[in-house]
Amino acid sequence: MSNTTEELRPLPAPTAHVLRQRRRAQFGSLIGTTIEWYEYYIYGATAALVFPALFFPSDNQLVSVISSFASFGLAFVIRPVGAAVFGHYGDRIGRKTTLIVSLIMTGLATFAMGFLPTYQQIGMAAPLLLLFLRLVQGFGVGGEWGGAVLVSLEWGDQKKRGASGSWPQMGTSIGLILSTSAVLLATALTGDQFLVWGWRIPFIFAGLLVIVGLLVRLSLEETPSFAATKAAGEIEPNPVGRVLRRFPKELMLSALIRLSEQMPFYIFTAFILDYATKHAGYDRTFVLMGTLVAACVDLALLPYFARLGDRIGRRKIYYIGCAVLILMAFPYFWMLDSGSPVIAFIAISLSLLPHALQYGAQASLISEQFPVNIRYAGAGIGYQLASLVAGGPAPLLAALLLASFGTGYAVAAYLVLGGIVAAIALRFMPNRSDNAL
Repeated sequence: MSNTTEELRPLPAPTAHVLRQRRRAQFGSLIGTTIEWYEYYIYGATAALVFPALFFPSDNQLVSVISSFASFGLAFVIRPVGAAVFGHYGDRIGRKTTLIVSLIMTGLATFAMGFLPTYQQIGMAAPLLLLFLRLVQGFGVGGEWGGAVLVSLEWGDQKKRGASGSWPQMGTSIGLILSTSAVLLATALTGDQFLVWGWRIPFIFAGLLVIVGLLVRLSLEETPSFAATKAAGEIEPNPVGRVLRRFPKELMLSALIRLSEQMPFYIFTAFILDYATKHAGYDRTFVLMGTLVAACVDLALLPYFARLGDRIGRRKIYYIGCAVLILMAFPYFWMLDSGSPVIAFIAISLSLLPHALQYGAQASLISEQFPVNIRYAGAGIGYQLASLVAGGPAPLLAALLLASFGTGYAVAAYLVLGGIVAAIALRFMPNRSDNAL
């Protein structure tokens, strides 16, 4: 097997069976990632609004918030490990089985969080149990992205990889919409009891979503490219080892291009819940509503930009996303601090525009860097390595920057740096957009 894939060439028209499986793959990847990201983002919202008081109490509010965001970031440390383990088996036994396991693992961990006793009830055992479940959650999510994206891309139209890859990516937006809606609904239903027991409702609801996801994923067939690789006897015995030996450049660049997408995403959806309520003076419902609108805008624009990337070039649309982030970072915090609820709401609502520009194109940009027999491992590890430099540290570093400089503009400078580094990394990433998957 060569280190690069074959160039695109005219393919016969897909059969009715292929079209049916393509639709199932798109829907199955969308539903699965929606559920897993719902579960993941529920933690992000409660890490800002609930966990500082219930699991990390302290005489110093800043210490409680930083401890909570550190627990949020812990899962990002384990995500590359999950990507490596699931990638190993995904490239050896298939995409479908590993996706089912990752869904069950993440779902059960999230469901169990809804029943945890608090620090006041069992002391230090409470945050330790929470951290353990967070690690399990992160390990499962680490294996999710690579498999979901490959199911959609490898079944999809090779000339429209941006569109094919956008299906599982939209699950991020829908998961954020569902998680934010769940927190809003729990807040409305339980009122003053939200911090007592109402916060548990969104976690317990995850158990029902796992059942739905399993029913969908059990109906999927293995992708044609993996099936062909297996039939030809070209299964790689050690996919992770080969990726690390032969594709270190692609792994690192895959992680670095995400600095302009993943880092701002978690600042705009997790850190901002603390910043806007405690420093800008807005109430929880106001900020959650703005975040919900932002997720809806992201969901509406992401597939459009993915298809636009297929027409004008996925790399070009990604560069545009970097530029938009750089240009909006300082105005965003100025709008939040303006004192005007209307201006602040507009800032929050439009904050995920760089994410919408980049996230659809990102799936194919990363996946096409690796040949089929090590693609699950390569794409998954490359994508999840960003968790160590972009996703996990982002809310924590933002909180530390705010504490050190006393202004949101320090966080804005951090965002600008991420946009610049991502653009440089993309410049050095091999262009394999004309290679077939």
